[in-house]
Amino acid sequence: MAVGIFDSGLGGLTVLNAAQQRLPDVDFLYYGDSAHAPYGVRDAEDVFQLTRQAVETMWAHGCDLVILACNTASAAALRRMQEGGLPPGKRVLGVFVPLIEALTEREWGDNSPPREVEVKHVALFATPATVASRAFQRELAFRAIGVDVEAQSCGGVVDAIEEGDEILAEALVRSHVDALKRKMPEPQAAILGCTHYPLMEDIFQKALGPNVTVYSQGDLVAESLAHYLERHPDMMGRGPGGFLTSGDATRVSDRATQFLRREITFSAA
Repeated sequence: MAVGIFDSGLGGLTVLNAAQQRLPDVDFLYYGDSAHAPYGVRDAEDVFQLTRQAVETMWAHGCDLVILACNTASAAALRRMQEGGLPPGKRVLGVFVPLIEALTEREWGDNSPPREVEVKHVALFATPATVASRAFQRELAFRAIGVDVEAQSCGGVVDAIEEGDEILAEALVRSHVDALKRKMPEPQAAILGCTHYPLMEDIFQKALGPNVTVYSQGDLVAESLAHYLERHPDMMGRGPGGFLTSGDATRVSDRATQFLRREITFSAA
């Protein structure tokens, strides 16, 4: 009985890995839209259409619950899909929720007015499309006041990670952190707003310094998913687990195996 996890490429494997460790008895179906990756440089309408098609593919494979383990998809498509109406018995969730829960120290269902929180200066590292959407700032403003968010568009990082070029990815991360710190010299917290970025978490932390709390999505999303399934056990899905891709299954399998450092075998969607 599978829960669907969707990403534009391989970044969502960081969420999948954490979810499998947290929920070992749950089957997961992962779908990477590698034929159209990366999403972070596409416009919002394009991202919405690609995300909608991918989610429908996962529904067709028996996933009643689909997690958009892609910040760009969550930013550009999630609210629009939910407001447009979902088929009966189907749910789509994003990855902003657990981050904001952790940052503001309040439950998502807490609908009290926005309030002051301890963290006042937040650095957001994300793809160009996620930064342009301002979705994170909008959701945060519903729950907290007095928080200064400085967003840094991290062009090139996803491509370098997808290509397995760790040296280039590290250099780009350091460059983007330097650019952020020129705008916000002393952030208290940093949000890694792309599911690819946890693979570079140590580099982000070193570049930011030991006094900055870095929030990474994998474990936060996994814990939030565990609580959600406790409340909604009917969302476990019907289909078998596994790995699907819209791209070259052999090439994606090789990259994924390198990505997670364990053998992963994708099939064509």
